[in-house]
Amino acid sequence: MPLIAWIILFCLLGGLLSVLSAALFLILSEPLRTRLLPHLVSFATGALLGAAFLGLLPHALESVAATDVHVIPSVVLLGLLGFFVLEKMVLWRHCHVDHCEVHAPDQTHKDHSTGTMILIGDGLHNFLDGILIAGAFLTDIHLGIVTSIAVAAHEIPQEVGDFAILLHSGYTRGRAFFYNVLSSTTTVVGGLLAWLALQEVQAALPYVLAIAASSFIYIAVADLIPTLHQRVEGKATVQQVVLIAAGILVIYSTHSMLH
Repeated sequence: MPLIAWIILFCLLGGLLSVLSAALFLILSEPLRTRLLPHLVSFATGALLGAAFLGLLPHALESVAATDVHVIPSVVLLGLLGFFVLEKMVLWRHCHVDHCEVHAPDQTHKDHSTGTMILIGDGLHNFLDGILIAGAFLTDIHLGIVTSIAVAAHEIPQEVGDFAILLHSGYTRGRAFFYNVLSSTTTVVGGLLAWLALQEVQAALPYVLAIAASSFIYIAVADLIPTLHQRVEGKATVQQVVLIAAGILVIYSTHSMLH
């Protein structure tokens, strides 16, 4: 199968399946969602960290000249700082819970501006995900698959939060689903543009992978883990550790089997 077909397929699968999963998830009762969502966040944390440290960074380091190896950690550091600045912009901020204090609309009157802000931010985020997926596939098909799994694992709890915010903003379920599907297609746009651009500048691929790793690390450490720290009881901590380890193990096993 042509490389461009792999990129389009996994960009579509990651975006559409996460939206569909989130829509089905919201059919569940709120108490059940409240119990299940932290488990999804824990697993996504492990998947993102596993993809960053076991897949993306090793490939980035292998792809540069020995004299440039020290540049990769510098790019990761700059990426972390860049994503910190982006998250300061409300458009980038994502929620992984049903009720988000950052994007909570005024319940005295339904205001669609909050939902519009979420959709624009989600479209930008998905566009960048497409670039990262394409960069991974251009390096190695197996790395592309692993990266896509990590993206999908993060997107499901994110889309649950986005769906909930849209509903609280006054969107119907049908409109919320339609606009989320529409915003997910920006993943394919990002993937196609990256495929066209990065083919001509193969030397940039290691640095794209480093940025991808910094994105995954930042999302896991700055967005997901603080959510997990809201539950401090012993049983919850054990569950979180087990599910984080499961996410890492899925990435490690997938990467090992594909190689």
